[in-house]
Amino acid sequence: MAAALGRRLRTARQARGWTLDDLAEASGISRRMIVTIEAGRGNATLNTLLRLASAVEIPLAELVSASAPDANVMITEAGDHVAFWKGEGGGTALLVANARTPDALELWQWHLEPGEEYVSQPHSPGTRELLHVTRGRLDLVVGSDCVTLETGASASFTADVPHAYRAAGRRATDFTMTVLEPIGRSHA
Repeated sequence: MAAALGRRLRTARQARGWTLDDLAEASGISRRMIVTIEAGRGNATLNTLLRLASAVEIPLAELVSASAPDANVMITEAGDHVAFWKGEGGGTALLVANARTPDALELWQWHLEPGEEYVSQPHSPGTRELLHVTRGRLDLVVGSDCVTLETGASASFTADVPHAYRAAGRRATDFTMTVLEPIGRSHA
């Protein structure tokens, strides 16, 4: 996957006519890290991949997908999901499906062990997230707001501000999440 990711990032960068320095400036990611990723040697964090995908205006799922980006049906077999985040306690964030639309449309499966937290940087303007807690309790922090969601509860929010997901309570927390991120358009 690292080699394919590197090729796709390089292709997207070159399609824009950008140098490595241009991409570094647009994404806020160091030139050295970009070189490492494009060479297929990087182990980039989810936040790094999100920033790079946003800068080159392609969906994260397309940047990291094993399927051809123009495939009519994109399938990820059970067991082929890649963990884009692994918590110290065993939590994971899996990108389980995505759809080819003018925007980025992704389906994620999250698992947080008690006390684990994932802090996300703001996504591009206009990005929305929908999530549904399937087990446990989740503290959802969006900007300065914090709400606790119980099993069965759902939330929708604008994800173009700092946000975080934290397992609340003594049990593990599982939730599904859909991300809709506008690609290549400005949103006020």
